[in-house]
Amino acid sequence: MPTGISLHVGLNRVDPDRYDGWDGTLVACENDARDLARTARANGFADTVLLTPECTVARVTAALRDAAERLGAGDILLFTYSGHGGQVPDVTGPDDEPDRLDETLVLYDRQFLDDEVHQEFLRFDHGVRIVTFFDCCHSGSSIELPGITDVTGRYLPEPKQAALYDRDRDFYDDLQRSLAKAATVYADGQGPPVILVSACQDNQVAADGDVNGAFTEALLGVWDDGAFRGDYRTFHRAVQHRLPPTQSPNLHTTGAPSAAFLAQRPFTV
Repeated sequence: MPTGISLHVGLNRVDPDRYDGWDGTLVACENDARDLARTARANGFADTVLLTPECTVARVTAALRDAAERLGAGDILLFTYSGHGGQVPDVTGPDDEPDRLDETLVLYDRQFLDDEVHQEFLRFDHGVRIVTFFDCCHSGSSIELPGITDVTGRYLPEPKQAALYDRDRDFYDDLQRSLAKAATVYADGQGPPVILVSACQDNQVAADGDVNGAFTEALLGVWDDGAFRGDYRTFHRAVQHRLPPTQSPNLHTTGAPSAAFLAQRPFTV
């Protein structure tokens, strides 16, 4: 029987000492992580949940690397993230990011580049299936809705993004270049198949909520305690229909998932 491991990361705030006084307070991200872990566990996954102060780069990468060591061909990783999303300028060229921006997961101690997420996935056996649900802004290919004033957006404010990037420019530029160099060995497109279902497009922001984020609430509603019986594409469309045009969930793939993988029901080990 295949093995399923799930990792659920939820941050209701970040360390203000690492973000120049900004703590990014949110309401529902820890609930998202717990609820998705409960769903994964009910469907046969061995789950790990990291909440707020536990959600450091070191803890997240350690959990992903532990999963990479334990999973082999035919197994599955489910990785979910709820928190703020951000962007930093991409210095590796337009072939990597057409919008010349790298999307980030805003972890407790620093921003985690989408290139870093990809690099961690490359550690997995190429026969491992990887599924990610990212409930954060700018999440279309990683990871306050416009015109709506009664919700909180899961985004690192642009003035703060710019100030933090100016402060840490050398670190992020060097990190992007080193990751790009390390990834050249996979230029033929090899790597494990990954399905990302995200809260919104790269140029959009995602809404927080009182209990769950808007995306996670829609996802859990479609799943309906396991009543859903469709595949990933049907699942994505159903989640998309529950959200407004200003927050359009994305279905993004890397590593060429097979037709059989895409045809599976979500949360299938």
